[in-house]
Amino acid sequence: MKMCFPCLQCFCSTSDDKVVVSKNDKGGESGKKFRLFSYHELKVACDGFSSKNKVGEGGCGAVYKGRLTDGTMVAIKVLSVELESMRGEREFISEIAALSDAQHENLVNLHGCCVEEATRCLVYDYMENNSLAYQFLGREQNRNSFDWTKRKNVLLGVAKALAYLHEEINPHIVHRDIKASNVLLDHNFNPKVADFGLARLFQEGTSHISTRVAGTLGYLSPEYAVSERLTRKSDVYSFGVL
Repeated sequence: MKMCFPCLQCFCSTSDDKVVVSKNDKGGESGKKFRLFSYHELKVACDGFSSKNKVGEGGCGAVYKGRLTDGTMVAIKVLSVELESMRGEREFISEIAALSDAQHENLVNLHGCCVEEATRCLVYDYMENNSLAYQFLGREQNRNSFDWTKRKNVLLGVAKALAYLHEEINPHIVHRDIKASNVLLDHNFNPKVADFGLARLFQEGTSHISTRVAGTLGYLSPEYAVSERLTRKSDVYSFGVL
């Protein structure tokens, strides 16, 4: 079964056939490099997707810690995709569409992807301190070491990321799943908003879109859950819960 990925048409090849450069909405190069990885390369990076390298798992797949041949530590998200039903394909395309041209210090950095038959992988920077959820729901000593200064910095970082997604980048992006497990923390506890599998793009001047309700119970805004009208305020509500 031959697959077509229109979202990858926004990239142009360089002299290295494994590296592409994303284009901005005006047709010019944005300067952000995006790499196409082979499945074998990623399998070697995380020791055959060994369970000892698994750092997380969700409804869309598992995440593994890996080391590329140049020594770069990465997080490899392996999505569960069924080619017949296309389950998981929408999430894969949404993440690439949202992050391929986005550059902000409080967004997780997407290095590239792997597309081989039914395999769909996304490669990100590895976050040494896992997620905000891990810090608060894990060991008690993690919670005790997470002082108010760190908490304030995390909240400010997430707020800056949302302001960038909602106002600065075009098309605008609504994340739809802001929650503690989707806020990753680097070695200095700087927050990085992650997991754009449910994200939706908003063209300039668009106030809302009608779409099926998706997200996490407890973080969903009531008006979105009832009306199925998605706005940027839905992310703001989730941020308030966070």
